[in-house]
Amino acid sequence: MSLSPPSPVSHYVLLNTNAGTANATGVTAESLGDLFAANGLTATIDADGDRPLVDRIAAAMASGAPTIVAAGGDGTITALAATLVGTDRNLAILPLGTVNALAKDLHVPLDLPAAVAALATGVAHRIDVGEVNGRVFLHKVVVGLIPGLAAGREHIRGRYDASAKIGFLRYMFRRLARARRIAVVIQPSEGERRVERVQAIAVSSNAYDEGLGQFFSRHVLDGGTLTLYVLRHLNPGDFLRLTASMLLGHWQNDEALTMESVQAVTIDSRKSLIKVMFDGEVENLQPPLQFSIRPRSLSVIVPAEYATPAEAA
Repeated sequence: MSLSPPSPVSHYVLLNTNAGTANATGVTAESLGDLFAANGLTATIDADGDRPLVDRIAAAMASGAPTIVAAGGDGTITALAATLVGTDRNLAILPLGTVNALAKDLHVPLDLPAAVAALATGVAHRIDVGEVNGRVFLHKVVVGLIPGLAAGREHIRGRYDASAKIGFLRYMFRRLARARRIAVVIQPSEGERRVERVQAIAVSSNAYDEGLGQFFSRHVLDGGTLTLYVLRHLNPGDFLRLTASMLLGHWQNDEALTMESVQAVTIDSRKSLIKVMFDGEVENLQPPLQFSIRPRSLSVIVPAEYATPAEAA
């Protein structure tokens, strides 16, 4: 694996000022520019939230900058990554969202000044991406009950008061108590076609780790496989047990869950549209859902201390 330092003066930054952390802390183009300058970096910073994101990404690609920085949440990062996949341009992340899943997997500091400082000395590293029906995802796509729960979360986005959180917990447990299983057809690239009745299915790029305190984290992002998770039932008791198991580091042996490594898999349903959680965003996709892996197709910037001496050379 070869890693190389990004250009110290060629960064094009897409700043989403409406992202969770950015909105809460009041990050602006000016304050972000000052952080870049303090670390010896020059950058073009696009903070024009009134322009469609697709137009802003096109302008970033047209700039010729070798490193394009997503300063926002997982939605901004996934949208930019979809354009950078298969190119020699680098994706860098300044985690300003609520979850910041990929940033955590890449060990990017969640503190903005520290993240910019890490970018100044970072190195390029190639990772896998998943695809479903031709669209790139970086973490996972989830089908079934979970997207419905995530949709309920949208009603309290930006609210941090106790009443909003209690209301969401009530909504979540009502949904869990009333949830019905759905019938899906699963066809792995290597294996038999089967029909399952499930509460949820997740397909992730590589596999999530199991260990004490590791909650949906991955230490391998270039293993070249998808992981298929099938959750056959999820009542309130299952939810509490699985959550505790994840925190304690032994969730993969839960009796409600099976998992398998695949190169590709197709998931079909009789429904004309399937609600999914796509890298954290809820939307509808048309089945069949055809998943595949694109090994080492995206170049990302990671902190130098997480590269081995051989890789950083």
